[in-house]
Amino acid sequence: MRLKLALSLLLLSGMAAAAQAPKPAAKPAAKPAQPQKPLTEAQLLEQLKKADSPEAAKPIEEKLAGLYRVSGSPSIDLLMTRVRIAVAASDKAVAKKLINAVTNIAPRYAEGWRTRAALESAAGDDAAAMVSLQKTVQINPRHFMAMVELGDMLQEYGDKAQALKLYRQAAALNPQMEGAERRIRELTRAVEGQDI
Repeated sequence: MRLKLALSLLLLSGMAAAAQAPKPAAKPAAKPAQPQKPLTEAQLLEQLKKADSPEAAKPIEEKLAGLYRVSGSPSIDLLMTRVRIAVAASDKAVAKKLINAVTNIAPRYAEGWRTRAALESAAGDDAAAMVSLQKTVQINPRHFMAMVELGDMLQEYGDKAQALKLYRQAAALNPQMEGAERRIRELTRAVEGQDI
């Protein structure tokens, strides 16, 4: 009987101890992963400066191009989508009307002017294309892609000094830019002469 009583007490005391023992803390529910904020232009340009090859720079350049396409206005973004559709359908008249609407409605949207320059150049109006590229660079002085495009046109029309200046600015922003070193080397010789 004593043994039964001792076992009962032992069993009861074990149950009481188990009831009083702190329960292991439940693991907090995993928080859903916060979506990462897109990188800013400044952050992407900083990454470009650190890229160690043209291949490493390419995805960063593509992110910048995507960033530049976003106008901040759903209406302008829609118009730009329609411009791309018109260009793909070879409907130059519609593309021209749409891009004119974009630059009239959003004159501070650099990519609108760059797209307009591409359409003007395709239509053979290089003078207008150069003006549109100049506006692109004025609005966004870090748009190295527009700088290179404008530099190419200026070089083609004989303004090698200005083209060299633009290539150097573009290369300072994107040291791994394809063909930059060659362009700068060739124009430096043509503009500044060759060292003796």
